[in-house]
Amino acid sequence: MTAPTPESRPEPGSTSGPEPEPVSHEGRGPAGRSELTERDRAVLALETRSWPGPGAKERVIRERLGISPTRYYQLLGVLIDDPLALAHDPVTVNRLRRIRDARRARR
Repeated sequence: MTAPTPESRPEPGSTSGPEPEPVSHEGRGPAGRSELTERDRAVLALETRSWPGPGAKERVIRERLGISPTRYYQLLGVLIDDPLALAHDPVTVNRLRRIRDARRARR
């Protein structure tokens, strides 16, 4: 086996082979996902309902999703900024964005 000659060595920082084609992530959510997870859809579904009183929603969050209400609201906060969620349920996502923006404006 012979050592590569200077002419056959790749330049430092160069790549060998063809350059990768650019990938469009337009219309995709975080991490390049192309659809919402089952849990994301369940979170949005809970937000479409009205709740009879304090505690009912939190109880359903724990029973159906198996997470704490605090974690639920953290997930919801990220989810309403996800373009996939907007495409899935634009009415709910836009309503939640308006509520969030109004609360921020009051601060």
